[in-house]
Amino acid sequence: MINFGFTLSPSSRIDLDKANKPDFSRLAEIEPDILKCMACGSCAASCSTVNFGKMNLRKVILMLTRGEEKDALPLLETCVLCGKCTMVCPRGINTRHLIISISEAYKKAQKTERK
Repeated sequence: MINFGFTLSPSSRIDLDKANKPDFSRLAEIEPDILKCMACGSCAASCSTVNFGKMNLRKVILMLTRGEEKDALPLLETCVLCGKCTMVCPRGINTRHLIISISEAYKKAQKTERK
């Protein structure tokens, strides 16, 4: 084979069928608003902490649906729960309550896993 000076990188495709998402399913039962999100980005655009942290609720929800809790949950810690995102959400999602519910649900799930 001829060496052209580059190689193919492995696929970065995420197989959502193989993602372990039982925690997200439980969260959706507790907080059905998480399924209403259409990922418009209004919450991220109105966020005051975006310059200081990496808080992006749209990104957090996407990561949780993919089963990437370990990467998503630290993003929530930068939220100051000011409520600006709640005011601009076109779907009327109470994002403050959603953020608190996500944090509590995954903390409980982590505690039960440790036992």
